[in-house]
Amino acid sequence: MSPSAARSDASASVPGAAPAPRPRQKRSQVVRACDWCRQHRTKCDNSVPCSNCRSKGIQCSNDAVKATSLPHAYREIERLRKKVQDLESQLQEQRGATSPEPQSHRLPSSICSPPELSTPGAVESDYGDPQRLWGGVHVGTARSPHKTWYGPSSLFYFIGRLATFLNSNLLQAHSTDHMLDLNAPGMLLDGPAKTSDGSGTGTRIARSEDPVTAGEYLSLSQEEYFLDLYWQSYHTGLFPILDEAEFKEYYRSLWRTTGSQRAPSALVDIVLAMCMQYGVSMLPTRVQQLVMGAGDATVAGNLYYRRCQRLLAYESESPTIATLQCHLLCAVYLCCGTFQNMADSACGLAVRTAYMLGLHLDPPDTMHLREREMRKRLWWVLYVLDSKIGMKLGRPFLVYPSRSSPSLPEDGFEVAMRSGSNFAPLGNDVTWLSFNLHQAKLFQVSRSAHTAFYSNHIDVHEGRTIWDDIGALESHANFLKSHAASLEQWVSEVPSALTTKRDANSPAFATDGTSLDIELFAPLWIQRQRLLLELMYHNLSTNLYRPFISFTNTPPPSTSAGQAANKCALHAAELTMITHHVLSSTTVLSGWYEVFQWQWNAAMTLVGFVFAYPRAQSFERARAAIKLAVAVFDIFSQSFAVAASASVIVRELGAKADLVMQESQQRQTMPETSSLLLADGPLYNALEGNNMAAASMMDETFNFASLDAASIKDMLQMACDVEQWIDLDMLWQPNGEVPWLESEISVT
Repeated sequence: MSPSAARSDASASVPGAAPAPRPRQKRSQVVRACDWCRQHRTKCDNSVPCSNCRSKGIQCSNDAVKATSLPHAYREIERLRKKVQDLESQLQEQRGATSPEPQSHRLPSSICSPPELSTPGAVESDYGDPQRLWGGVHVGTARSPHKTWYGPSSLFYFIGRLATFLNSNLLQAHSTDHMLDLNAPGMLLDGPAKTSDGSGTGTRIARSEDPVTAGEYLSLSQEEYFLDLYWQSYHTGLFPILDEAEFKEYYRSLWRTTGSQRAPSALVDIVLAMCMQYGVSMLPTRVQQLVMGAGDATVAGNLYYRRCQRLLAYESESPTIATLQCHLLCAVYLCCGTFQNMADSACGLAVRTAYMLGLHLDPPDTMHLREREMRKRLWWVLYVLDSKIGMKLGRPFLVYPSRSSPSLPEDGFEVAMRSGSNFAPLGNDVTWLSFNLHQAKLFQVSRSAHTAFYSNHIDVHEGRTIWDDIGALESHANFLKSHAASLEQWVSEVPSALTTKRDANSPAFATDGTSLDIELFAPLWIQRQRLLLELMYHNLSTNLYRPFISFTNTPPPSTSAGQAANKCALHAAELTMITHHVLSSTTVLSGWYEVFQWQWNAAMTLVGFVFAYPRAQSFERARAAIKLAVAVFDIFSQSFAVAASASVIVRELGAKADLVMQESQQRQTMPETSSLLLADGPLYNALEGNNMAAASMMDETFNFASLDAASIKDMLQMACDVEQWIDLDMLWQPNGEVPWLESEISVT
């Protein structure tokens, strides 16, 4: 007898035992109640007709269920989808009839809304979210198959728009998914392992020893040489976040009794890494090769950076002010090495650390002045860094000041004297700290304009972009005017001691191309502060006005949108002129990588402008600035290997733009009779509106065939790699096997 049977018999024989529970009958499921039962909220069954309708003698119906099989359901879905499309088409026709748009500013849908840049997806309202309508671009960096997103204010997105425009005009589909292998420095250390066919696409060989512990480090005298560079460069020209006197005393305390080595320190290591990166970049290329061997100058000091990261891991749970300083300087080091996402992540760590330390709160008056001002400077430096990265990459900001946030740091004589550094005052209560104050004010104004601009509502229909609707572009240009006035107000408040004089008494920060009058015997740090402040202003203004460079619907010069595009070109040209003047006559900005990045940003913006506006009033100055940019990159190539490739890219794209101008000039010199014959045609309207894309579509004699589609594609792909030049493994060599993968880019 089985145990279960025995238990059953036993329970049956026990007096008063509860009877075994009956199995619960499974409830029958009804797919959908009939119309009568659903209306009266009565239980229905699967019978046809159901029991309720049969007992009451009424007709049993179920109009909601028409599809009795899966194919029927698919056909019903298709019918409904087609009906929705027909209704949307009728709605568009009615709107077009009530508000007709000029034909001279309208392109075929295949051109004005390229799939790569449109934002697909239906929403419940006619207008979508502004950020979705602006779009973005996904780019694979550091030879990774994983792509990261860059927003509409990024240079990546602008290059994507330019590539789409040229692809449309060339009437050929060029994929932007595969990047050229331009990362030559990435091949210099631990190149790809050769496969059996010699293709070089294998994986890397694992290292048997730790490069951080086995690497060669500087002697103490060499460390002191590089540390001295910091106080005249980053300390005064970037972020004053270290107390010079305290740092030097701290550094001395790290020396061992033998005098041959020092105790490990994350803060000292990252300062050394930055100074080596900057110091080696200032050396001639021949000397760089002796110092770095096969390495690139932009990753000089990478051993110190990696050791800093290891030491910081021990401070994560109980961070200090020094921990925050390390995260801020790590972000700067990574940004100069073109590691955009790592710099963004380091900034995020700095933000969280600042909140842990309570720096987001205004320090009490009872705190010592020196400490109180240092905390305020740290918070506002974090604000500037977050704004720089957010606007450059087009990503959301991480720091949001509130009413309880610290006030702006002081820059008076007393504060400067107690800051730990001994720099002479500049008169009128202007000190070496005034640069940091006015830099923070500049980013306050520009970030406010940036946020308002990209969050402003865009009145364009779903599936279209702002560049498809010239009216929406004009509305945004008018909206930006009030915020641009704040920038002009900032210019007027900058003290004269922080401005570089111009010839012919031209005002500072002007865009008229007047030559600079650099003060000969001013200290190096004040010369650099003056130049960086003006270059920073022109770079931010270029980015702010760049969305008005439209490749589809070109706004007339007299409109607000046309004037904004012109201002963008003027600021980019002014930045180029200043950079060329300084590099060719002084060494103030030699090896300063951020200036190279600003120049690259300005050069690609100018290239886009001359392609979009070949008959604009500022075309000649923009074209001359492009040639000057090539000369700037040739000078920078003595410091950065990537600058040589940047020079090639800009030179080639500038030559292509010249062909566009020649075609436009040929149209201008057409016989009078030909102009009359074309006066009522679409080609004439396109040319009158500077709409080169429409002209190339409508007339075969005006096309881009002579521009060599493949070469343009290659140039733009190389252009994206300039923003992500250094391979990750040059900074952090893997200890395990890592696939060797090519970079990718895709625009959405």
